[in-house]
Amino acid sequence: MSLERLFEAPVVVQIHAFGAIAAAILGLVQFAAPKGTASHRTLGAVFMVLMAIVAGSTLWMTHPVGPDDPFLARYSPIHLFTLLTFFGLFSATIILVRGGPGLKRHAAPLGGVFIGGLIVAGVLAFLPGRIMHQVAFGG
Repeated sequence: MSLERLFEAPVVVQIHAFGAIAAAILGLVQFAAPKGTASHRTLGAVFMVLMAIVAGSTLWMTHPVGPDDPFLARYSPIHLFTLLTFFGLFSATIILVRGGPGLKRHAAPLGGVFIGGLIVAGVLAFLPGRIMHQVAFGG
């Protein structure tokens, strides 16, 4: 394992990777820690901002295409997790802003953000040909 390839990558890839690592750690803390506390609310807000940065950074992580190719050709199927992450963050924000007795429902979209946006997309990031595969396995 060598972080050299990651440090050689474009800045947007570095922001994405380190943001995802921080969000994953913070997400695990959130799952394990007591709910409803001031620290839960604060760390939850930080988690949501990190995930917005992680998802947003993917919009600049594209494949090179020709001038006549359609705009969406620059994106791969893994970019669908960007849309799902933004949808989950938006849904959770609406629930949290409304407050009241349904407040606990924010766990579902944020759990989906964690599993889909970090776990599943994270596993896909380690497929051969991707930078994180090179970081973890060389080559």
